[in-house]
Amino acid sequence: MIAINDIHKTFNKGKANQVNAVNGISLHIAEEEFLVIVGSNGSGKTTLLNLVAGSVFPDTGSISIDENNVSKLPDYHRSQWIARVFQNPVSGTASDLSILDNFRLAAIRTKAKGLSIGINDKFKQQVKEKIATLGMGLENKVEQSMGTLSGGQRQALTLLMSVMDSCKVLLLDEPTAALDPRSAEVVMRTADKLITDFKLTAILITHNLKDAYNYGTRIMQMSEGLVLRDLNNKQKSDLKQNDLFDWFG
Repeated sequence: MIAINDIHKTFNKGKANQVNAVNGISLHIAEEEFLVIVGSNGSGKTTLLNLVAGSVFPDTGSISIDENNVSKLPDYHRSQWIARVFQNPVSGTASDLSILDNFRLAAIRTKAKGLSIGINDKFKQQVKEKIATLGMGLENKVEQSMGTLSGGQRQALTLLMSVMDSCKVLLLDEPTAALDPRSAEVVMRTADKLITDFKLTAILITHNLKDAYNYGTRIMQMSEGLVLRDLNNKQKSDLKQNDLFDWFG
């Protein structure tokens, strides 16, 4: 599904503040695989995610998604395959629009735009049913503006919005870092269910070692722009939670 071949990325090349963020990583992420990436600050994990997303381009090397070379495609051209949830809940939603309007925009993310009635009773009911699965009581507040909601509520809704249109890859960029523990649990349970139900290929970047232990079918540790450890599903299943803490000991 995702093939990364010997990619390098350096920021501020030739300057005193040069950063070699990704140093020759090659990686294959299979269809429906849920890869969790951990690493200390500056290890290169967010840069790697941005390279897959198309927010930045590799200096050398290539990236393919579903056998399509996307190495030089910007993020908006990769939206036919990729949906992304950011660390900041504000980044994935339009604050001034209602919940319903946000869902409508998400539903036509990759579609050609035209003049038609976008929101009807059927669509409204569909959105309410999806939102009800969160157990947050937001299904009766779909006319409320997104900006009035808490960070946890917005992040959970952003997850649901990510699968309103077709996608094959879900990128989760520290989605619970800014949330309280209860909201974080809802977001991670929702993400895990969506990945399973929609048979998505997923990458999660996280500093939360409990989430890294509990979720995903594969785990990778990065350090100084390199892959330090890469454990498959069976190896991850054999891990004890203390083993993860020892990685950072």
